[in-house]
Amino acid sequence: MARRQFSVFNLSFLDVISCGFGAVILFFMIINSQVKSRSDQASSELQSETKLLEEQIFDEQKQLVRLNNSLEKTEQENSLIQGSVNELQEKLEQLLKEIEFYENNSLASESDIKRLQSEIEQLIESNKRMSAQAALEASDPGRSLREFIGDGNRQYLTELKLGGKHVLFLVDASASMLGRTYVNVIRYRNMQDSQKVKAPKWRQTVNSVDWLTTRLTEGTKFQIYTFNESTVSAIKDSEGEWLEVTDGATIANAMNQLRSTIPQNGTSLIRAFEMIDDLEPRPDNIFLLTDGLPTQGRRGSSPGTMVKPEQRIRYFDQALRELPPIPVNVLLFPMDGDPFAAEAYWRLAIRSNGSFMAPSRDWP
Repeated sequence: MARRQFSVFNLSFLDVISCGFGAVILFFMIINSQVKSRSDQASSELQSETKLLEEQIFDEQKQLVRLNNSLEKTEQENSLIQGSVNELQEKLEQLLKEIEFYENNSLASESDIKRLQSEIEQLIESNKRMSAQAALEASDPGRSLREFIGDGNRQYLTELKLGGKHVLFLVDASASMLGRTYVNVIRYRNMQDSQKVKAPKWRQTVNSVDWLTTRLTEGTKFQIYTFNESTVSAIKDSEGEWLEVTDGATIANAMNQLRSTIPQNGTSLIRAFEMIDDLEPRPDNIFLLTDGLPTQGRRGSSPGTMVKPEQRIRYFDQALRELPPIPVNVLLFPMDGDPFAAEAYWRLAIRSNGSFMAPSRDWP
C-alpha cells in the first residue's frame, strides 16, 4: 500500500485551536511568574518602608514625650521664678517704704532741732523751779501720809508735777515690762508667775508708783489703772471710781494689789486713754509709766506678728486722739529696740504741759 503524503494543510481546526490555547497558557504562566516576583519584591519593600516609618513615628513620639516633660518642667521653673520675683518685688517695695519712712523722719528731725533746743531750755528752767519746790516739800515731811525709803535713804529731786485733786496713774503691765531687752523679756515670760512679779524692771515700776503715791496729800482722790491689751483698775472692783486718800491705808492696799499684777500680753495705749472718760470728774493730772510705744491699736494684733516702728508710731498717734487735754507726766523705762519712744513721749509731756522723766535703774 502506498504511503500517504504529509501536508501542513491537512491539520484540523481543532489542532490549531489547541496549539493556540497552549501558547496563550504558556504566555500567561510566564507573565504571571514575573508579576508575582515583582509583587513580592514590592511588598517586601513596602513592609520595610512601613517598619521604617513606624520606627520614625515611635522615635518622634518619644521625642514629643520628652518635649512635653521639658515643657512642664520649664513651666514649673517659670512658676517658681515668678513667685520668687513677686516675693522679691514685695520685699523691695517694703524696703523702699522703710527707707522713705526713715528719710522723712530724718528730715523731720533736722527741721525740729531748733524747736527741741528751745524745749530743752524750757525743761531746764522748769526743772529748776520744780527742784526748788521738791526741796521745800522734802523739808516738810509732815505733809506726807506715807513714807518711801530708797536705797541708802536718798532723797530725790525731780521735775514731776505732783499736784492735782484727781490724780490718775496709768501703769503699763504688758509683757515687755519684764525686762529691758527682748532676751530678758522672753526669759521671764517663760517663768512662773511668782518669778515674773520679781522681775527687776517691774519691781522698779511698782516702786516708782509707790514713791509717787507717798507725795499725795490727804483729801486727794486717785486711781491706778494697769493696761496691756485691756485696761483695768489695780484696785479690785473700783473701775470708774475715785479713791480718796485718808490715812494712807487705801494707798497701801492699792500698792499691795499692784505688786501682785502679772505683766503679760501686748500694749494698747488707746484703750488706756479711752478709760479716762469713765472717770467722773476727769483727772487733772496723769502719771503714765511705760517702756515704749504701743504694739496694738484698738484692735489686737495676731499672735507672733512683728510690729514695725512705723506701725507703733501710728498706734501712738491714734491713742493721742483719744487723750483729753490733761497734763501727762511720763516716766519712761526704756526698752531696747524702740528708738522713737523717748522723742514721742517727750513731745506728749511738753504739749500736754506735763513732764518727762527716764529714771535711772536705781531709782527710787
